[in-house]
Order: sequence, then structure tokens, then C-alpha cells
Amino acid sequence: MKRFTLPRDLYHGKGALEALKTFKGKRAMICVGGGSMKRFGFLDRAIAYLKEAGMQVELFEGIEPDPSVETVMKGAEAMLKFQPDWIIAMGGGSPIDAAKAMWIKYEYPEVTFEDMCKIFGIPTLRRKAHFCAISSTSGTATEVTAFSIITDYQKGIKYPIADFEITPDVAIVDPDLAETMPKKLVAHTGMDAMTHAVESYVSTANCDYTDPLAIHAIRMIQADLIDSYNGDMEKRAAMHNAQCLAGMAFSNALLGIVHSMAHKTGAAFADYGAHIIHGAANAMYLPKVIAFNAKNETAAARYAEIADAMCLGGNTTEEKVQLLIAYLRKMNDDLNIPHCIGHYGADSYPCEKGFVPEDVFLVRLPEIAKNAIGDACTGTNPRIPTQHEMEELLKCCYYDTEVNF
Repeated sequence: MKRFTLPRDLYHGKGALEALKTFKGKRAMICVGGGSMKRFGFLDRAIAYLKEAGMQVELFEGIEPDPSVETVMKGAEAMLKFQPDWIIAMGGGSPIDAAKAMWIKYEYPEVTFEDMCKIFGIPTLRRKAHFCAISSTSGTATEVTAFSIITDYQKGIKYPIADFEITPDVAIVDPDLAETMPKKLVAHTGMDAMTHAVESYVSTANCDYTDPLAIHAIRMIQADLIDSYNGDMEKRAAMHNAQCLAGMAFSNALLGIVHSMAHKTGAAFADYGAHIIHGAANAMYLPKVIAFNAKNETAAARYAEIADAMCLGGNTTEEKVQLLIAYLRKMNDDLNIPHCIGHYGADSYPCEKGFVPEDVFLVRLPEIAKNAIGDACTGTNPRIPTQHEMEELLKCCYYDTEVNF
């Protein structure tokens, strides 16, 4: 038996933020990030709508990119004091992911972070609060997913929390919020969405309910991402929907080792002055993982179906897979995303010599590979790598060399 779970309500289209007026409750806590929602007036509008609904409102502000375990614990403590019956998470993937983890700790104060990371092991939520997610970026789709990514900075590892319990009750997908994204964020979140759609389509947990969502999202991203990146706001609105569809697919079909590798490399070199931004990591690793997975006959056929849906041409499965890889690499070029860690600058742009030194990468490689294999996303990848294969695959992602194993 399989399960397919989405938010009970999804409000979409311009002006969808107004749905907050209809919420029933006494107290709402809004969780937000670094200030863009306040700067562009969306936070004030959300507060006003909730007050119009008769609620007392409190803010938890300043959630950082790649939110930490410490931030989650602080937010849960604030919730325990305020006792909200609605948690409203607003902004990019980081505040929404953080608020999901805070929600668990708020409802079950005795739960540890280690407990949260037990895959599909979260106790029943909604005893104290319901959850609404309002996304301002077009990539993570965390507003509709059963996932949250939290970073343990002491270990330099990003941990996925996965359980249908943390699927939001309400998602608000308002393209007005996405118009505020800076260009680099459009690129990274867009390729994150593409990776979600591709990985969910070839996941071993794909099904008739997830396949149409994944394929339609891929077609939309192909049609809309580059123009959105170049400032077309109609395409920006379309991408806000496309990433949400991709999220619906992967929340139920799950993902693969592109995400496993991105989770375990993202903060692994923070002591050298930067993170490998999640969407950029996915963009760099996806072509390499396709080449690796395509050695599996079933996966290769699924990639060929994606190439056909994108009208890329090719006569054989192998040709179609190669055309898909080439197309994705061209997208990275068009979005100013590097092809490998070795050319990934501290500002995330391509450069001759990246911020991760080769010798440091090689020393840390065995541990990163081990952690990637143990990541929650690895289990549904169509080809499970050995320790040696994962190390070799990560080397290909560092040097931009061909995957021939």
C-alpha cells in the first residue's frame, strides 16, 4: 500500500494571500526570515489579514538561510510561551522548513532533534496547532511537502526530516511574492524544482499519481525558467506553479541521490567561507547522477521518457539520455551556474578556482560519501551506490569528469 498526501487546501493565483482572512483561531505565530517579506509589505498584509480574522498575532523573525537546530529550539520555545493554534510560515524554504521542525517540538517538547530525524517516525501533530505555509520562492515547494531540511552546524551536515505529519494543512502559492526574488535565487530555486521533478519521476516510489505532476512540472520549467530568470513576470508566475507541482510529486514519490549529495556537501566546507547553495548543488550534480543511474535499464527508460516529453529528439534510449544531460548542462550555462564544485565560487558563480580546495575535498570525501549514502533520499534512488561508487561520483562532481561506471 502506498500513500499520497497533499495540503487540505491550496490557495493560488495573484492575491491568494488574502485567504488568511478566512482562518479560524485565537492566536497565530508568523515565522519569517531575513526581512524581504517585511521590506516588500507582505508581512504587514499577512498580519492585517490574520487580525481581521480575529486573531492575536506574534512574530518569530530572523530565521537564517539553512536554518540551524538552535533556531528550531528557540522558535519552539517561543511557541510554547505564546501557545498559537496557527503557525504561519512565510518566505523561502528556510523559514518554512524551520517552522515545521518548531511545530514538532512545540507539540512534543520532550522530542529531541535526533528523534525528529527518524524517517516517518513523527508522532501525530495538530493537537495544539495547524500549519500554513506561504512560499516566496519558486523551488523548494516545502509549502506542499512532507519534508524539512535542518542544518547541524557542529557536524556540518544538513538533515532531512521526513514525515507526512509535517505536510502543511494550508499552502498559499501567491505569485506576487515570487516577483521579489533576486536573479540568482530564481536560477537556484528553479533548478531545485527541476531536480525535484526529474528525481521523483525516476524514483523507485513513483506511481500513477506522481508521474503526471512530475512530467507537467518538467515541461513548464523547460518553457518558463530561463525567461523568468531574465525578468518575464508572467513566466515567474508560471514557475511558482511549476515548482509547486514538482513538490507535490516528490513529496509522495520521494527523491534520489542528487539530493543526498546536495544535503551532505552543502555545509561541509563552511569553514572555508561559504556553503554550496542547495539549488546550485542540485543543478551541478543532476547531470552526473543521470549518467550514473542510466546504467540501470528501468531508470534509463524513465529518463528517455522525460527527454521525449521535452521533445529533445534522439532515436535510442542512450541518445535520449545524453540529450537530456546536455540540455540540463545548457540550462546551467544560461542560469550562470557552475558545472562542478571545483569551479564553484564562494559567491556561487562559475570561476576558474572554486572556494573548496582540492586537498580538503579529497580528505573529507570518504565521510561525505558515507553520509550521502545514509541520507533519507538514497533509499528511493534507482541505483544504490556503494561507498566506492559514491566517492567516485562525488569526484566527478568536483572535477566535472565523465561518469563511466
